[in-house]
Amino acid sequence: MNDQTLIADLRAQLAAQQAAHLYRRRRIQDAPAQPHGSSDGRSVLSFCSNDYLGLANHPDVIAALQHGAARWGVGSGAAHLVNGHTAAHHALEEALAEFTGQPRVLLFSTGYMANLGVITALTGRGDTLFQDRLNHASLLDGAQLSRATLRRYPHCNTNELNQLIAKDPPQLIATDGVFSMDGDLAPLPALMQIARDAGAWLLIDDAHGFGVLGRGGRGSLHHFGLSADETTVVMGTLGKAFGTFGAFVAGAEEVIETLIQRARSYIFTTAMPPALAEATRVSLRLAEREDWRREQLQTLIARFRHGAAQLDLPLANSFTPIQPLLVGTAELALAWSQQLETVGILVSAIRPPTVPAGTARLRITLSAAHSETDVDRLLTALAAIQLPPD
Repeated sequence: MNDQTLIADLRAQLAAQQAAHLYRRRRIQDAPAQPHGSSDGRSVLSFCSNDYLGLANHPDVIAALQHGAARWGVGSGAAHLVNGHTAAHHALEEALAEFTGQPRVLLFSTGYMANLGVITALTGRGDTLFQDRLNHASLLDGAQLSRATLRRYPHCNTNELNQLIAKDPPQLIATDGVFSMDGDLAPLPALMQIARDAGAWLLIDDAHGFGVLGRGGRGSLHHFGLSADETTVVMGTLGKAFGTFGAFVAGAEEVIETLIQRARSYIFTTAMPPALAEATRVSLRLAEREDWRREQLQTLIARFRHGAAQLDLPLANSFTPIQPLLVGTAELALAWSQQLETVGILVSAIRPPTVPAGTARLRITLSAAHSETDVDRLLTALAAIQLPPD
């Protein structure tokens, strides 16, 4: 096979993807992360950011990043275990441990790498692990890398999970806390009991729960009034509600030490810039103390859902900032997204393989930085969408 044949094969695959309305294109953003910005050179009102608390462009967080860069420079220069673990990183880990109520926290460069690290460190060939069918791709990829046997149970179906476990006891059960494409919550009280009875680890990816749910934004466990036990491991990201970048894993002392020794996605990568750690400590304090941000979010969510119900829009059942508008086909989701964009509203069309076939959607996400006027403008635009003829 020559070079031209290889390129021709790729060209044909890309054309097929485009014909199926599954082709993805990047937009160029010309403004900071905020509801009113600029995309591809035109003004837009955005409803597709995970900056749930509106902290990504907060002046105090920006100042902390600037001061951190002046103190530490731009990059960390090395992996944590070589020479890249600074006092700034360590202070953030201690602050996050206090915030989560866990004994220790370990920083990772991304949430994807954190999930890969936990699963491959705690499971291996010969083990079985169970995952919710709608888990984030990073959890599924971690299972593949671990070489453990992956079994997937129907979404949030603990009865089916119990039946599967009776036949094949697991080493680990993994779930999203808040499901990133549906906005619903995992049944964590039941899952914690199931994991405890099975003698298994429970890994909760709470990327979309921290900052938003629970007292002071402490996440999905706190939303249910739960505290993590020694075999519960929680992953959180810093680039969503906290508005910065990076991720962390919270757990028992022995879990964190095991990750330091075994998690390849921790050992073999450069530490996040220490200036980001300084900025995140400020955003963490803001997220914890400023309850008005969560109150504003709930007000906007209720307003949007009420308006959507009046329009008979097919929303998923979610009380989180993630409000999926289920339209079915990839073609229709793309058409709705494009119509909104023509009136200056940015909402991403989510299509397979990100979501199962037949469940393509507009993933509308709300932020405390939105106003009620912003929400009303979105509802007006949705009401005016013209459906294509059958």
